[in-house]
Amino acid sequence: LDLPQDPSVLRGGLRARHPDGEEEQEEQEVEEEEEEEEELPPPTGAPETLTHSLLSAPLRSTQEWGWLRLLSGRGSAWFKEEAVERPRALCGRGSVWGGEVVRGSQSAEGSPGRGAAGVLLIVKNYTGDRLNFGLAAEQARGRGVPVGMVTVGDDCAFERPGKAGRRGLCGTVLVHKMAGALAEEGRPLDQIVAMVTEVLKGIGTLGVSLSPCSVPGCLPSFELPPGEMELGLGIHGEPGIKRSKVECADQVVKTMIDHMTNPSSQSRLTLNSGDSVVLCVNNLGALSCLEMAVVTGAALSTLEARGVTVARAMSGSFMTSLEMAGVSLTLMRVDPEVLRLFDARTSAPAWPNLSSVCVSAREFTVEPPAVRTWSQEADGHSEGPLSPVMRAALQRISSALLDRQDELNALDRASGDGDCGNTHAQAARAIQEWLSSHVVPGCPGQLLSVLAGLVQEKMGGSSGGVGHVTEGRSHAGAWADAMHAGTQAMMRYGGAEPGDRTMLDALCPAVDELLKVAAAPPDGGMAALQAAVKAAELGAESTRDLTARAGRASYIAAERVSLPDPGAVATAAILRAVLESLEGRS
Repeated sequence: LDLPQDPSVLRGGLRARHPDGEEEQEEQEVEEEEEEEEELPPPTGAPETLTHSLLSAPLRSTQEWGWLRLLSGRGSAWFKEEAVERPRALCGRGSVWGGEVVRGSQSAEGSPGRGAAGVLLIVKNYTGDRLNFGLAAEQARGRGVPVGMVTVGDDCAFERPGKAGRRGLCGTVLVHKMAGALAEEGRPLDQIVAMVTEVLKGIGTLGVSLSPCSVPGCLPSFELPPGEMELGLGIHGEPGIKRSKVECADQVVKTMIDHMTNPSSQSRLTLNSGDSVVLCVNNLGALSCLEMAVVTGAALSTLEARGVTVARAMSGSFMTSLEMAGVSLTLMRVDPEVLRLFDARTSAPAWPNLSSVCVSAREFTVEPPAVRTWSQEADGHSEGPLSPVMRAALQRISSALLDRQDELNALDRASGDGDCGNTHAQAARAIQEWLSSHVVPGCPGQLLSVLAGLVQEKMGGSSGGVGHVTEGRSHAGAWADAMHAGTQAMMRYGGAEPGDRTMLDALCPAVDELLKVAAAPPDGGMAALQAAVKAAELGAESTRDLTARAGRASYIAAERVSLPDPGAVATAAILRAVLESLEGRS
């Protein structure tokens, strides 16, 4: 461990405020004693940094420390785990930065300042870790330091573990939490060792990954072909015990839990119906939050199907393997006392703020109160002379949008999220479905009201807002006024204007032409509509050369946006479909 060599750093990190408020006096006493005492030389043997830092003059007597220390015995590669275990770190009211030291802050017994304190080493079950920290423990005991050592082996991968035993995995994080809570309560060292050892019997972990990891400057630790996954990996990037085809999250999680609890395995975690567990879903490095949520939900469902109660669930990056795209599941059987210790308060910054209630994956649906929908309102409408005309126009619009779905998606990928065509296609299919089972109201205002509710529900996005803002403003014979009112509302609420490279660059010129109908002769309606369609198409094409100042395209460098705006193209296509429908009837 790279613990600080400066005694003042160690003293400042390990010494904590005593309950009786004697911190300053005690520190002064120690400083006076240090001036008179000769500094002890660094002891020989491995690991030197651990023993020197642990046994340097300010720390030579745990009777002077007054508190129980927890030392995490391992390398420092798992940085996220270290973040979990910092100040009041699962374990107490302070830590020494630069090493992997966390500790409790209650005296083991007797006077808070002169209690029988000690050091607890928590070591993952790897030969090198056990050897080095075992030697350190022996050297510390030789200096009169009470030392206990707990070796964590929670790996459930191997059915017949060899001489090396089960590896220490993410269950170590839970062990730190339990030991820290006990140390915080001032339990004596031997009692903490006994209780943690007992809890360890109910902890099991298994990992799965879709990729290896790579130590910086080195090749990947193993090769995994696309479409395959590795089951039973360790945290050092070593391969697992089994390779299989990638399956859905539910099946992968079921496979993992079945393997962990296999009755024929010597590494099994005994888990029966009625048991309560803490579930830890650990990101091995490269999974997204969405993927972690999917795995967590699958784990909750699988455990509930077994009759197991998930008392607590934690999901995140607690013990990672660099950029490995995988996850491990850790289960810890709990009773009320173990759960109380797990829930003990900690100020460790990376420890999740967990709910103190049981977690469930069961769905609970509450039916909304009965309201009159736009569809029900449409049922009461009757057809009129304009109904066939408007039906034909809607059918033509729907077909046009479906035909241009891929084109609109391609335009949107260059400047947005690539779903403009899909969004308009959803609206088109919804209109087709509605037309197949409803009459078209003879009153245009009633039709626009129905379409507003339909588009708002099925379409969404910026385009979906057009129909909504015209609702209540439409009346028979006032198509131009309705278009103008809807366009003005879009600009008022959306914040865009003509020239901002949006659908308004096609819509506004078209509306300006439609408004000329008021001054046109009685038969000038079609001419105005033709002019409006031409203006919309020219406006849509002009967006190719405009700088986006609104919408998602405004977040993209201007030189990368060289195609027309998809919303403007869709607007022009809708108006063109209306014109062709009316020209066909005439």
